Amino acid sequence: MAQAGSYDAQKRAAAEVAAAMVEDGMVIGLGTGSTASFAIAALSRRVREGLRILAIATSERSAAQARSGGIPLTSFAEHLRLDLTIDGADEIERGSLNLIKGLGGALLREKIVAAASDRLVIVADARKLTARLGGMAPLPVEVVLFGWETTAQRLRGLGTEPVLRRDAGGQPFRTDSGNLILDCVFGPIDDPAGLDRAIGQTIGVVETGLFIGIAELALVADAAGVQRVVKSRA
Repeated sequence: MAQAGSYDAQKRAAAEVAAAMVEDGMVIGLGTGSTASFAIAALSRRVREGLRILAIATSERSAAQARSGGIPLTSFAEHLRLDLTIDGADEIERGSLNLIKGLGGALLREKIVAAASDRLVIVADARKLTARLGGMAPLPVEVVLFGWETTAQRLRGLGTEPVLRRDAGGQPFRTDSGNLILDCVFGPIDDPAGLDRAIGQTIGVVETGLFIGIAELALVADAAGVQRVVKSRA
């Protein structure tokens, strides 16, 4: 069985390939999570070598890493469209490249940045590939603080038992936008787009961790190297 260090090496390899796709003058999105952190580190090195880019980060911790690495940050007030976003994923569905994201707690901002990007590139190790979403990871659902208990009750009607995410101190986890996250186990999801719509229409829900039809390329690493996994064309 591969150890954590080898998985980190695979993530780093995928992140390096993604960072090499960034061209001078681009405005890019910076994802959140362990694999995205490797990409930010690779981009920081390229910036020190002379690459000129601007970036919008999907979380405060990614923004802090970018600033410490010398990557200049911008905002949507200055740039409504991004050339490219590099981000990780918790599950990647083969063929569709539909995703589950949000175990890092930044799903709302990640989806805003992805939707504003001309291209979303996902970096991951091969463990994240799956035939159907929902079999490996819970689905994070971001909800407003007020009345979250009633939101959870409505989600139960969709066939799940929502679990309020808590931080390391046992307190309710708060996103950078001040919201809560309910982690919802559905099992293998037959209709991700339909489930995304149903959850999204639930009163109190801000956003779901289902990313449907957004990604077209995933850079997936295993012990043999990095493979390009593309979205199937109907």
